[in-house]
Amino acid sequence: MIEWREAPYLWALLLVPLAGAFFVWALRNRRAALQRFAEARLLPTLVPDLDERRQRQRAAVRVAAIALLVVALAGPQWGFHWEEVRREGVDIVIALDTSRSMLAQDLKPNRLTRAKLAIEDLLAQLHGDRVGLVAFAGSAFVQCPLTLDYRAFAESLRAVNVGIIPKGGTAIGEAISTGVQAFEAHQSKYEALILITDGEDHDGKVEDAAKQAAERGIKIYTVGIGTTDGELIPSGDATGAGFLKDRKGNVVKSRLDDSSLKTVAVTTGGAYVHGDGSALGLDEVYRDYIAKMDKRELESAMQRRFEERYQLPLVVAFALLFVEPFIGNRRAERAVNGSRWRFWVRSRRTAA
Repeated sequence: MIEWREAPYLWALLLVPLAGAFFVWALRNRRAALQRFAEARLLPTLVPDLDERRQRQRAAVRVAAIALLVVALAGPQWGFHWEEVRREGVDIVIALDTSRSMLAQDLKPNRLTRAKLAIEDLLAQLHGDRVGLVAFAGSAFVQCPLTLDYRAFAESLRAVNVGIIPKGGTAIGEAISTGVQAFEAHQSKYEALILITDGEDHDGKVEDAAKQAAERGIKIYTVGIGTTDGELIPSGDATGAGFLKDRKGNVVKSRLDDSSLKTVAVTTGGAYVHGDGSALGLDEVYRDYIAKMDKRELESAMQRRFEERYQLPLVVAFALLFVEPFIGNRRAERAVNGSRWRFWVRSRRTAA
């Protein structure tokens, strides 16, 4: 049974009949041009060395070469061998703020959307690391347990929105505690917690939670999202107009409070970054800190490795492309000389 490493490329085989149709059209167009130049019965005399059969052969070789190149590009595989695959990495839990203040648009389109996009970009950098997700607002819960299935994690991430947690506010302390509990192995040197929030805490338990994480030996990398100047918070009503107001009727402005986030980072031996740029500093956190952590074996299993066979159609395609120029468009010299001799004999007989 043939497997295809890049199966979508097989759609390019639809170009093969198109290429064949093009060459047929080109040959017919060339024949029509010759017929406009002279009468059909005179063509064997005027161009005795022209061989349409060779032209068709040359076109067929080109079409076959194109088809084989497409097949090679699709990566055919057949036959396999068993190989032990070991995956090493660290455990990363990402705690993401989903409070209403994350709707502020000092980062476009808003803080929460930018944070989710940055986390998706981070997934592309992970190689064997398990990743989990904690969503928090006035309370916190594990949205996605630690997993090596990045696709499942991405689906859980896309489901996160403001309002997913009914309780309002921002409980950073509870987010840290829930994130710490999400680690299953309890091996702190292989564990890292990334906290993404605008830093506006409402439960007053940040320092205690940070100390407990430090006692466990878990480093917390805090990412402050938003600006210190702040931004108004859209009301999120049905009309999509207006801004959030407090009980006194004053418009609420959300500002980045990075002091508590820096304290958390220092207490746990992690680091603080200000979330700016498209990646919000997550690439920096992973590259400069998490990627340098000790790694442990997370998974070991026997997997089938299919044998790559793209070399076969590729070699044949190159062989056809090498041979194609030698086919030519004209008859062999002996046939051409014979045709010229017969033309000379007929001319002599006519003259006589």
